[in-house]
Amino acid sequence: MSAKFKFIHHACFTVTKNNETLICDPFLDGNPEGVTYKDLKVNYIFISHAHGDHLGDAFALAKQCDALIITTAEIAYKAEAEGCKAHPMHLGGTYTFPFGKVRVTPAFHGSGIEGGHACGFVIDFYGTKFYFAGDTSIYGDMSMLQELDPFTYAIIPIGGNFTMDPNDAALAAKMLKAKYVIPIHYNTWPIIAQDPIPFKEKVEATTSSKCILVNPGDTLDWE
Repeated sequence: MSAKFKFIHHACFTVTKNNETLICDPFLDGNPEGVTYKDLKVNYIFISHAHGDHLGDAFALAKQCDALIITTAEIAYKAEAEGCKAHPMHLGGTYTFPFGKVRVTPAFHGSGIEGGHACGFVIDFYGTKFYFAGDTSIYGDMSMLQELDPFTYAIIPIGGNFTMDPNDAALAAKMLKAKYVIPIHYNTWPIIAQDPIPFKEKVEATTSSKCILVNPGDTLDWE
């Protein structure tokens, strides 16, 4: 059974498989489909850091769905204080959930919460394996992630200003060695406006990866 990936917008997306759904960074404000947290049913919520455009509606969504929040310890404890279920992790940590293994990866970015650290995730969701980079700069240890926990899809920011720009992200794609690369975190606002076509061309010219451009609201069938 294939997984279904749905890009909501910005850095927010869902993956559905085996009748369960996870969502990453559920910032819903301004998405072109007009989706609100009340429209969603999810089982797991991944939060890369606590900036508003990533934490978004996570707590309200978690309480509505009785979903488990998986995130760094500082955000997890805040979620629990808000009445949510949460599983605290941290950089380099791994844990096997009912759906599969999760590895928390570094993301070089602000945490948005006192004492915290931004992160990304390598997620095995019922056998579908992907890397969600979160908001990050390029960093050399990306080259080890595929060796630590192999993944098929790499979901990486390209907007610049707050994260990698297309040139840096193309170099990151070379280090990540994923079969497919999906760019996110661009064109939400003018400050992160980017044309993804040159990024796609550079990735496919300089790596063995295929770059998939996904518009907000679109759904893909994943391997």
